[in-house]
Amino acid sequence: MKPEVTAPSPPRLLSLDQFRGYTVAAMFLVNFLGGYDAAPAILRHHNTWCSFADTVMPGFFFAAGMALRLVILRETEKHGRAAALRRGVKRGLLLMALGFLWYGARKIGPWPEADGGAFVRAFLTSPFQALTSIGLTSLWVLPVIGGSVRARISWALASAAAHAGLSHWFWYPVLHEWRVIDGGPLGFLTWTLPLLAGSLAFDAVRAPATRAFRSLLGGGAALMAAGYGLACLTAGGAVAAPPFVPPWHPADMWTMSQRAGSVSYLTFSAGFSLVLFAFFHWWSDLRGKSLTLFTDLGRNALAAYLLHGLVGNLIDPLGPDDAPLWWALALSTAGCALSWRLTRLLNARGLFLRL
Repeated sequence: MKPEVTAPSPPRLLSLDQFRGYTVAAMFLVNFLGGYDAAPAILRHHNTWCSFADTVMPGFFFAAGMALRLVILRETEKHGRAAALRRGVKRGLLLMALGFLWYGARKIGPWPEADGGAFVRAFLTSPFQALTSIGLTSLWVLPVIGGSVRARISWALASAAAHAGLSHWFWYPVLHEWRVIDGGPLGFLTWTLPLLAGSLAFDAVRAPATRAFRSLLGGGAALMAAGYGLACLTAGGAVAAPPFVPPWHPADMWTMSQRAGSVSYLTFSAGFSLVLFAFFHWWSDLRGKSLTLFTDLGRNALAAYLLHGLVGNLIDPLGPDDAPLWWALALSTAGCALSWRLTRLLNARGLFLRL
């Protein structure tokens, strides 16, 4: 199955396009500027605390959850549940395949020298990034994505508990030994949290406007508090550093960590996405406001994601990690502007990448 290149369907939720566009724009900033040593720490990824950079990827899962809920409900109404699930399976597998192709498996090396570690590096570390994980997580939630609120919340809690149990049993030291990215092959268990939070947000915005805003804001605040509360289980129970602040305790399985895909990190990030989306719901759905930048990127988010990776490959050789801040800002601005311009060009020609 190949990605479709078609004209976009009429937008159902302006807030979703705006939120998705914001997330892509934030990714541009983090991926272009955050790779330089001179960039502020909050714009760089860390393994031991949650920076602003670490809130970006959960935003993609949140938006994917909203879109998946919409598609499954629509397909179920038109063609029945079995057909809807088949489409969901195809979409998830296609995203995983695209992820493996895009990120690339690392070369194993001469066959006689290959060992278990070589296969881990080749297939279980670098390929498991955003696209692959979104595809795998989408497959994991398919049994409940079209179901009730109770079913989805129960699935999210069970997935988080399974991840915590596996981390305590063996996974937390192993993921650091393997140096996985974005939670690695078991990260889908906790990436379920922002994805299903997005599905619940979709339900919320179909309620009366004022009630939806309060539900989104209140639910987001509760999840953020719960995420921080889980982080305070660190060191056997201690006051942890709040999000966006470097830790003052040694890291463990309760530490907010994108590498680990920890329960605390993704609970907090699911809430953070809900609060952000509440703003866009108020700004766009209730007031009819939008930003051109977010509109352009949000309507063609997958294309923008792939384009920014290609632009990054062109710009990276021009700026070493220790480049001065002025040069890092110049290259990052050029990378963001070129990625946006190329996305606008595709939009103007009616080329929208859909899976």
